[in-house]
Parts: sequence; structure tokens; C-alpha cells
Amino acid sequence: MKTAVVILNWNTERYLKAFLPSLVASCPAGAEVVLADSGSSDGSLAWAAEAFPGLRIIALGQNYGFTGGYNRALAQVDAEYYVLINSDIEVSSGWLEPLVEYMDANPRCGVCGPKLHALIQTASGSFERSDRFEYAGAAGGLLDRFGYPFCRGRVLKRTETDTGQYDETAKVMWVSGACMVTRASLWKELGGFDDRFFAHMEEIDYCWRAQRLGYSVEVVPQSTVWHLGGGTLAPDSPFKLELNYRNNLLLLDNNLPFTAGPAKARLVIFMRLLLDGMSALVYLLTGRIAAFKAVWRAHSGWRKLRGEASRTVTGKSGIEGYWKICIILQSFLRGKGIFNYLRRYEDCH
Repeated sequence: MKTAVVILNWNTERYLKAFLPSLVASCPAGAEVVLADSGSSDGSLAWAAEAFPGLRIIALGQNYGFTGGYNRALAQVDAEYYVLINSDIEVSSGWLEPLVEYMDANPRCGVCGPKLHALIQTASGSFERSDRFEYAGAAGGLLDRFGYPFCRGRVLKRTETDTGQYDETAKVMWVSGACMVTRASLWKELGGFDDRFFAHMEEIDYCWRAQRLGYSVEVVPQSTVWHLGGGTLAPDSPFKLELNYRNNLLLLDNNLPFTAGPAKARLVIFMRLLLDGMSALVYLLTGRIAAFKAVWRAHSGWRKLRGEASRTVTGKSGIEGYWKICIILQSFLRGKGIFNYLRRYEDCH
């Protein structure tokens, strides 16, 4: 089998009913759709089995998170390319072919992804496609000097409308795990996702490690999908906040010593701890006690996990998309002009 399109499901029956039919119908010959289920209790597994009798289902039995779920599911899938896709993604006809064709034509591209547009849920419960970029990945992801992720088309919570400004294939630091294509051989070489992450930022770590092996990570804008986002964890979830703070530190621990050197890595991580502490103080002073506690738990969790063996590589090569700017400062200074500034920065580098 050339391509396996693998959905990791956990209690998302509503999204499967809305988006799985078009996903199955859109996949060309040579592509198999696989539903890996993380012990759902909402009836989604039974519905999928009845609605699509030929659909391959991998029942994992329990929720191992995004990382553990995909690591276990993909160990049971034999294909040349793995396509990881969320259950809250809507696709249109022809979305997959440009991604696979690009991988075929560019053997040193290890990971690629489409443009992500926002899918909007209306008051009536239906879904509408938007021409605005979506938070999770937009037109390809980058990192600033302190390890804060941002995207071409998304900075902090601000997003752009897609007017064709990112319609050329580009090398980036990372593409969103909401819809990501990777070579199966690379997945096996890297050992898949780092299990310690559980969820959030694991794809950034994976893409960074892929680059350190000499592979490129690229966005292929000839393909566009629509992402609802927040289907499993709400944007204001304290647990989601904890994962983001903790995993951002794990991400830097895993990769920065090999990219920037051990001394600089220690300095950057020290600065991140200070910046995180300032964020926690703001949460406390504004009465967001749950968020304050989430940062505290994140740092505690990071200290416990950082000593464990991580799935990393020792290679050091040129890294695309690790920009020597402070995205928070630049966003504050430039306001709505931040995207024009970043495009100029990209053109010059």
C-alpha cells in the first residue's frame, strides 16, 4: 500500500459523521483510510463500523494521547506514506494527490502538509468553510528564538485571510499534526512521536528531529483542508495550557542543544522559564488561578520528564524556520503589520 490515511479518534462521533464520508470518498486508489480508536465511549467506533463496513479499524482500547495513540496505530500499518489527519478536518476532492505527488518528486522532503483554513461552526450546528487561516498550522509553522511557535498566516491569536500570499511551496520548521504527511521510513527511523508529549507540540518536535537528519519539512499550498480545532480539548482548557507550557520546554530540551549548542540551549531554556514565570504572575494577578496552577504543574512535569530517555537524534544540520526574532515583542510593536513584516523577513532570509 502506498498511502495510509490514519485518523486517531477519541469520542468524536459527531465529527466522524460530519467529515469521514467525504474523506473516504476523496481518497484515490492506492490510499487506505484507517480509523484508530483510543477507547471511545460515545458510540463512534460502532457507528464507523456500521457506516463503513470496509473501513479498517484499529481498536487501541484506551487513550494513550495523540503521541501514544499514533505510535501504536502506525506500528500496525504498512505503507510508504503515513497521513495523520484529525477527525475534525474537512477535505475536498483532490486534497491528497498534491501532497503525495510532492513527496514522490522530492525524496529529501520527509514531512509535508497542506494549508489549513478555519472551519466555522454556525449557531445552527452546521459547518462553514472559511478563507481565513486556522490557528493550528495555517500555511506552515515556524519558531522564534525562545521556542514560541507561530505560523505563516497566524501569529499568537491573530490570523490572516488567505489571498494567495503563501501559494508557493516553502520549507518551514513544522507542519500541523492536524494534517501531516510523513515518510513511513522516516517515522520508523525517528521512532515516531516522543511519547512524553502526550499531546500538543509533538509534531514540532518530530519535524525538528526530521530536519536534523537532513530531511526538509515543507508546506504544499496546492492542497487545502479545513480544520475546526478544539474538538478534543477546548482552547481555554487548563490541561491544554499545561501541556503547551510543559511540551514547549521538552521540545527545546530535545533539539536545541544540537541546533544551537549546549550553552545557548541552557540560556534559552532559562529565559523561557523566566518568561513562563511572568505569564504565570499575570494569570495570578488577573484572577486566572487555574491557568496559574497549569503553568506551575507544567514546570514541575517538565523537570520530572526531562531526565527520561527521549526519542532524539544526534545529527546537526541547517534548520529551516528557526527565526532569530522574538515573536511576542514583534507582534506587540507591529500590531496588524506583523504579517507584512514576517513576509519581508522571510524573503530576506
